[in-house]
Amino acid sequence: MSKTYRACLVGCGRMGATIDDEVRDRADAILWLPLSHAAACVACDRTELVAVSDVLAEKAEAIRQRYGAPRCYTDYREMIERERPEILCIATRPRIRAEVTIFAAEQGVPGIYCEKPLCSSMAEADAMAAAVRKHEVKFNYGAQRRFMPFYRKLRELIDAGELGQIQSVIAQYGGVSSAFWGLTHAAAVLLYFAGDPEVDFVQGTIVSRDEDWEANRINSDPGISNGYFRFANGVHGYHLVGSGAEFEVVGTDGKLHTLNNGLSCLFRKATPHHRMLEEVPLPDPLRESGTLAGIRDTAEALDTGRETQGPIEVAHRGMEMLIGLIESHRQGGARVSLPLKNREFIVGPPNW
Repeated sequence: MSKTYRACLVGCGRMGATIDDEVRDRADAILWLPLSHAAACVACDRTELVAVSDVLAEKAEAIRQRYGAPRCYTDYREMIERERPEILCIATRPRIRAEVTIFAAEQGVPGIYCEKPLCSSMAEADAMAAAVRKHEVKFNYGAQRRFMPFYRKLRELIDAGELGQIQSVIAQYGGVSSAFWGLTHAAAVLLYFAGDPEVDFVQGTIVSRDEDWEANRINSDPGISNGYFRFANGVHGYHLVGSGAEFEVVGTDGKLHTLNNGLSCLFRKATPHHRMLEEVPLPDPLRESGTLAGIRDTAEALDTGRETQGPIEVAHRGMEMLIGLIESHRQGGARVSLPLKNREFIVGPPNW
């Protein structure tokens, strides 16, 4: 029989515990529910939600009652020290995610499922990655599409060579989306479809106000109007403004184009006719919540000792891609090589 892991939640807000209420009546709800960390921990057959924490006592108690957790806390440190969780879900505001992750790793928490965005600067991301590696934590990141069977099936087609040599990966993610709150998802999928390579350089433009800039900080989560990523394996990555959340993978022998936020996909392959592509049926894969699949993957990584599907290296790389675009804009649209030299640059409002 598979082990059931003790899980705790830090942060009882929207993504931690209540976003399911917003999604339940949407046409694409089948893709997402359970979406919050708490709901997924309760639904997962590999975890038991034993405690929750939030700085607001009334919120912690309300979520404890809602999800049937035995205990709640207002201090996440006390919760970790007393409960000794085996999987810690982190759904706090971004400004303290590095602090919580590092503390949990140092306290011997073996598995972490962390919400996006990862943190607020590359200095914080570096420290998180160092702590996770040092303490051999099985870490997964809340970019849910990486865990969904639908997107994993598309990655299998790519890896099997069904599209030939991959030339470009393209994201359209809902207009001028914010860098961290929205395009964290786009960066994660672009990396995933490109094969999770290193990134040579980035170039792009953002939408911001002059008053947002303060010394070595931008006091907003700016919109990204366009972005280019040059991956080390030669694949070209693009973020384009466009409605919905759709992704395209272009290869020498075919194309994949997800439709309607992953409800379906158009798969076309090359024909003997010059530059002609014809549609190929694509089996409809299992639909499953990415949050649920990500938490289960954390448990399975703890079972076997294998790497997770959304490891700290990928989360770190995606953060650097997005901060690089902001830095490119700050330099007048210049090409910015990665890794970034300025690790202390902070993105986000002070109250994040």
